[in-house]
Amino acid sequence: MEALLQNTFLFLSKNKLANRAAKKYGLRFGASRFVAGEQIAEAIDAVRELNKLGIVATLDHLGEFVSTKEETLHGTDCCIRTLDAIHEAKVKSNLSLKMTSLGLDISRELCMDNMRQILDRAKQYGNFVRIDMEDHARNEASLDIFYELRETYGETIGIVIQAYLYKSEADIEALNRVKPNLRLVKGAYKEPAEVAFPRKADVDANYNKIIEQHLMNGNYAAIATHDENVINHVKQFVKKHNIPNSQFEFQMLYGIKVGQQKSLANDGYTMRVYVPYGNDWYGYFMRRLAERPANVWFVLKSMFKR
Repeated sequence: MEALLQNTFLFLSKNKLANRAAKKYGLRFGASRFVAGEQIAEAIDAVRELNKLGIVATLDHLGEFVSTKEETLHGTDCCIRTLDAIHEAKVKSNLSLKMTSLGLDISRELCMDNMRQILDRAKQYGNFVRIDMEDHARNEASLDIFYELRETYGETIGIVIQAYLYKSEADIEALNRVKPNLRLVKGAYKEPAEVAFPRKADVDANYNKIIEQHLMNGNYAAIATHDENVINHVKQFVKKHNIPNSQFEFQMLYGIKVGQQKSLANDGYTMRVYVPYGNDWYGYFMRRLAERPANVWFVLKSMFKR
């Protein structure tokens, strides 16, 4: 039953008709638990509250799979305005983005132009931009762009590696030559068995493996998980190998395991929360439900309260 729900939500996450309806009706029926709001001011307020708890953030203006140049320019402007808002509010947050919202599927040149505008602003402010990895069909193109931008922008830019892909171990070894800041995740897209581990146990094992690999290479790791087994494994691993807390951080999603976020921050670990905002929230919301179908119960309760 759980697998059926997961597949259903992943299918719905790419349904353009449902996405249009979601934009029309706004953040209803539980989505506001996982999305900070539709406007940047709401997102900044959410980050400010996290900062008060000793938690840092990464803001993401939601948007993906756009089809026109005009949409990419709007996405670029939103990213730049997010960096401006972070700087003006003096909150502790960096920026995450998806390159499909900046033209990855339209033109590499267009995407690169948009990325450079964003990174120029981030570098001006001394901030950091993370490229979120999307489905496997865009993996190689994303890495190729990252390598090129890394040459110009250095530590201003980082990227994500997904443990469910067979190729990730080799990717991390290849990336080691540029000493990157990597966000390590299990992966949230529906992928074929030809490119990704179909069994959860294999994904979990590979996740621990690539975390260890990246840390032992001496590079900064953003460990994005809500899995307590992984968190405990990392704590034991870094202690055993004398890896300082300054070489890694834990990351979680906005609205999920809030108590654990506070606990990790209180224990002296860098805790960063991924804070999404914007009106194009539908695909992100569906993937959160797919990751943990138990969240559906929360959504249903929200519906009946209205």
